[in-house]
Amino acid sequence: MIAAVLCAVCYGLATALQARAATDGPLISMLRRWPFLLGVLLDVAGFGAQLIALRRLPVFVVQAAQAGNLAVTAVASVPLLGLRLRPRHWVAVLTVCAGLALLGAASGPEGTTTFGLATRVTLLVAALALGATALVATRLAPPVGPIVQGAVAGLGFGLTALAVRGMTGFTPGTLLRDPAAYAAAISGLCAFVSFAAGLQRGAVTTVAALAIIGETALPAAIGVVLWHDQTRPGWVVPAVIGFVAAVVGALALTRFAEPESGPDHPAPVPAS
Repeated sequence: MIAAVLCAVCYGLATALQARAATDGPLISMLRRWPFLLGVLLDVAGFGAQLIALRRLPVFVVQAAQAGNLAVTAVASVPLLGLRLRPRHWVAVLTVCAGLALLGAASGPEGTTTFGLATRVTLLVAALALGATALVATRLAPPVGPIVQGAVAGLGFGLTALAVRGMTGFTPGTLLRDPAAYAAAISGLCAFVSFAAGLQRGAVTTVAALAIIGETALPAAIGVVLWHDQTRPGWVVPAVIGFVAAVVGALALTRFAEPESGPDHPAPVPAS
């Protein structure tokens, strides 16, 4: 659970730092700014923490924690971007924290189902289909295009988590022979590119909400139904409440997926 929370903290801080870099001058010079570079390092650390968490926790716990990174972004935006959070934002942050606390207390061991070759190949086929959909989405005009890209991003992030969970090992030789490793790479790239493109072309709140739903609901359902992820005995109801609270709180904070001003997300109130 520590790794899952660390994943959310790293991703959330990275988003805020990268937004800070984007507001410090011309966009072309962003790659040379320390907030952006630190954000990239935090993204890498967050992915590493997510890998560890997915190998030890049920998928529904890890993905809910990952969605909770927007709570970290919201809080970090106060000192880094000079934002002042409104009461409803603080309520959403506390809701995410409470939901994750419940999930942490309720989570049991990950499922013990073994992942056969057929399952790992299926994950690769799904990743390739998602990649084709991502290419089609780039040709669709707004608002349809960004909506599809948000959905692709969410499904891609979720599929990446499932593929990581399905990997048989992490040695170079094992990864080269494992269809799940290619599925994780393809779906992760599709998700990242689609999310960034969707945020540029459409409403931040819509794209981020679709991404959150896709990266949490589908992996959670597959983990529970097919891979037998479970809670501690007698903790099913608290786990459901915690999952819903974490996701709903994250949805309420979708404007912080990319904190910047624009026609679809009004300028934040500066801190006084």
